[in-house]
Amino acid sequence: MNDLAFYFVEGWQHIIGLNALDHQLFIVTLVAVYLLKDWIKVLILVTAFTIGHCITLALNLFDVIHVNEKLIEFLIPCTIIITAVFNFFKTNNHSKNLQLNYFFALFFGLIHGLGFANTIRFMMAKDQSLGWSLVGFNAGLEAGQILMVIIFLLISFLVVDMAGLSRKWWIYSVSGLALLLALKFAIERIP
Repeated sequence: MNDLAFYFVEGWQHIIGLNALDHQLFIVTLVAVYLLKDWIKVLILVTAFTIGHCITLALNLFDVIHVNEKLIEFLIPCTIIITAVFNFFKTNNHSKNLQLNYFFALFFGLIHGLGFANTIRFMMAKDQSLGWSLVGFNAGLEAGQILMVIIFLLISFLVVDMAGLSRKWWIYSVSGLALLLALKFAIERIP
């Protein structure tokens, strides 16, 4: 159980930590199109991301797949760029348009999971349970994402519903800032 607790904290730090800006930007960009009233959809969305993250993390740890680390570090900001650009080109917030976000969450979760796989591999001692480590890490990741999403949805409620900023401009502002930061990261990480 010590492994579970240790890796829960690692998963939490992977999303909440100061060095997790690319992960935080992806989550914020992904949920930028939702409002507080959409909280159930958002919880499903971040869970889809965690599932994708968990799949590739496990596949890498079990030596099923290996991908060039520099390529993955470049692809992570690309996931933010694609999501932000998609947010700009939505003509409305119709549920059919938003369903593509579930695909983004799952598919891009696969890429983000590969980004952390080598780090977690080096952290593990030979006598640690791989299963409990993965469960703990992903539970921590999910808990951290839920906290982030709650904070973000509350901020969007204050800005859109209370202060009256148009939803369209809220989405454009959040997505634009994330796009600029992700472009900077992508340029710095070109393999």
